[in-house]
Amino acid sequence: MIASHLLILVVFSSLVASVFAVLLRDDARARLRFGLWVFGSFVFSAVVAAWIMKPFPS
Repeated sequence: MIASHLLILVVFSSLVASVFAVLLRDDARARLRFGLWVFGSFVFSAVVAAWIMKPFPS
């Protein structure tokens, strides 16, 4: 069982980014750039959202 939320985030982001890149771009270079951009966007937005929610009680 995977216990790390960060690891789950990275795995999920990489899978979704690769599927989006394959479906939405035609050539390999565009797929790679778009996939990396989507991956980075997912991870960055999740970290920012977690940072914003940190001061609130659970």
